[in-house]
Amino acid sequence: MKKRRRSSLHACQCARCEVHPYSAVAKEHRAINRVLATLDERNRRRFVGLLAIQGNQGNLQRLIEITGLSWNTIRRGQEEIEQPRRAPRRGRIRQVGGGRKRVEKNIRRF
Repeated sequence: MKKRRRSSLHACQCARCEVHPYSAVAKEHRAINRVLATLDERNRRRFVGLLAIQGNQGNLQRLIEITGLSWNTIRRGQEEIEQPRRAPRRGRIRQVGGGRKRVEKNIRRF
């Protein structure tokens, strides 16, 4: 059975969490990051895209600080939620050949 690697928990970088780390807002931000740590990359993108759609204009920059995801990733998640293109694939997240190359193939011999 293949082990699934869990992504690490991101620490929120917003000013409110740094000043008041035990506030209700900081607890909410930690909860968002705990959920994101359990999702694969496509569902992580779509979840944060949904949060961005639900918020107001300044919400995108706030989500970048909370989650650590890039602007492009969040925008792509928004587009996937607003305009679903196809049914999700079963079994694979990335296309065949996508992702990082294996370490054995990356090492150059001198």
